[in-house]
Amino acid sequence: MPHPHTHRGTVVDNYHGTEVADPYRWLESPDSEDTRAWITAQNTVTNQFLHAAPGRQWIKDRLTHLWNYGRVGVPIKKGDAYFFMKNDGLQDQAILYVTRDLSGDERVLLDPNDLSDDGTVSLGEWVVSEDGRYLAWSTSDGGSDWRTWRIRDVHTGKDLDDVLRWSKFSTAGWTPDNRGFFYSRYDAPADPLEQVNANQSLHYHRVGTPQTEDRLVYARPDEPTWGFHGVVTDDGELGLVSVWRSTEPKNLLYTLDPRHGLTEPAPLIETWDAQYLPIGKRGGTLYLRTDLDAPRNRVIAIDLDNPGREHWRQVIPEGEHLLESASLVGDTLFLTRLVDAKNHIETADLAGNITGSVVLPGIGTAGGFHSHPDATETFYWFTSFTRPTTIFRYDLTTAHSEAFRAPEVDIDPEIYVTEQVFANSKDGTRVPIFLSYRKDIVRTGKSPTVLYGYGGFNISITPAFSVKNVVWMDMGGVWASTNLRGGGEYGRDWHEAGTKERKQNVFDDFIACAEWLIDNNWTTPDRMAIQGRSNGGLLVGATLLQRPDLFGAALPGVGVLDMLRYHHFTIGWAWASDYGTSDDAELFSTLVAYSPVHNASPGRYPATMVMTADHDDRVVPAHSYKFAAALQNGQQGEAPVLIRIETRAGHGAGKSLSMVIDEATDEKAFLVRALNIDMDAALSR
Repeated sequence: MPHPHTHRGTVVDNYHGTEVADPYRWLESPDSEDTRAWITAQNTVTNQFLHAAPGRQWIKDRLTHLWNYGRVGVPIKKGDAYFFMKNDGLQDQAILYVTRDLSGDERVLLDPNDLSDDGTVSLGEWVVSEDGRYLAWSTSDGGSDWRTWRIRDVHTGKDLDDVLRWSKFSTAGWTPDNRGFFYSRYDAPADPLEQVNANQSLHYHRVGTPQTEDRLVYARPDEPTWGFHGVVTDDGELGLVSVWRSTEPKNLLYTLDPRHGLTEPAPLIETWDAQYLPIGKRGGTLYLRTDLDAPRNRVIAIDLDNPGREHWRQVIPEGEHLLESASLVGDTLFLTRLVDAKNHIETADLAGNITGSVVLPGIGTAGGFHSHPDATETFYWFTSFTRPTTIFRYDLTTAHSEAFRAPEVDIDPEIYVTEQVFANSKDGTRVPIFLSYRKDIVRTGKSPTVLYGYGGFNISITPAFSVKNVVWMDMGGVWASTNLRGGGEYGRDWHEAGTKERKQNVFDDFIACAEWLIDNNWTTPDRMAIQGRSNGGLLVGATLLQRPDLFGAALPGVGVLDMLRYHHFTIGWAWASDYGTSDDAELFSTLVAYSPVHNASPGRYPATMVMTADHDDRVVPAHSYKFAAALQNGQQGEAPVLIRIETRAGHGAGKSLSMVIDEATDEKAFLVRALNIDMDAALSR
């Protein structure tokens, strides 16, 4: 189909003696007159294609109907009250409630739906003071990573005058006197959308004072890539400053006394050799989860009176399976392990003795298990591909779990099935795939199939319920979710095997999964789509260029697609731990070999809909603009190459439900046309 014309400029860059053309550099200016006109023209063509899809209205109606169910978050107890998020069904944003009795009346504490007319201002982070008096809460405007913090009096429901701006990648760490909290911020940027984020600093804000009076706790102008995460241990006695310098899972730890003058942080761990994640503190002992000398993680204890490494004590040794997380409730450790991308939960005492397990309802993902040192209860959530998130209460005195809030969705989970299979990658590595589908599917070898992947940044892709995927299965589709190298499913070695010069392993894993689906009579190339977001958008972009014959459609969302210039925008520099940068001559050769923007040469490509948002300030939209233009220019086949550009949206977090439903409708409408799905046949099942 005809695409809008995109002007090709004459920009050429020289990388270590190699000249590389960048004809669409002008699209890096997101608000220029030319770029805005290009966006309008592209969206017009895309919308015409999508609105002509058979069954589009049924798709939207079905998505809306299924999303209309109550959803509750894990309750958090502070003082004598519980706090939790809840969405009654089709509210654009979930609402924060407070109650003294979880079986009694609940009161709206903060309704983000009142913050904007279109639902595009969302609640970012929220943290309640230990006495339950104050709520520190942040907002995101239009999906931005930038946060503005405010303070609400829990008893009156009114905000104080405090307003804290230019915070990013930060939480709020309340001090035990409940009079203030730690948070991180940057200097006000000249260009909030694209300016490189550097020189983060940690501050202490005292309730009732202006931001100009905030105390600088820690900054390192000599280390502009360092960032700081300030928290207070669960017993309220120790402040901790975790120092990060990229997305690499390594950090430093500093301590401070939050009770006496907010003293200068003192070093506890000063070497960038591992990840050190605080679990909790009991008495003079700090417990941490770490991958030091343990690629699949372990738990250690540090005596704060003798913190030298020679005195560190191992509590939970590295096991056969990844220790994905650990938390401390009372004197019980909750250990969440990942076994082939499925969660198993154990409990242990502080001596490291395994005392039991938390039996989960099936193959799925669980999280939570947080509370106070003197708690007798904790809450956790469980989800799977075919069962929506359920909240459970765990009684520490009886070691018994019971469902606390089980959602009522208008589906029968018993008509769907999930199974796990394994593909062999190019080098023989076993790669897990979860397959979800309706039990009544007729396996003809031609089922429309979406192959989903991520493969990066030590992030594990585990089972999770999705209304979008249920609707896809109701359309006769198969949802195939992969666990690729580069992710965190099997620990540090698995992650590092998909980074920098080894990044091609991730693409090979994804290709092997696609070939497995074809070889095992699930689908055919013209009936298979690939999908991924962010780093997964890179995965889709690179894979569709390397093996265009293997797929009928591609959906790269908010992808990192210009691998030569990604580090010049916002927080992109922090991704170098996974990718490397073009500033390095050897890694330039690796990056230019797969960079989607630079490899969209003339050829026949599958139907593609690039997806982005015009003010994504994490992966700036220029990545998607330039890739769409390059692929449209290179397309010699008849399949459409489209780009869907959301407005008043960012990287994805905080998006209003109405926008989520619209996006999901467009995704499915695109697949109907791209994969030639017979909607009449699909809906007659």
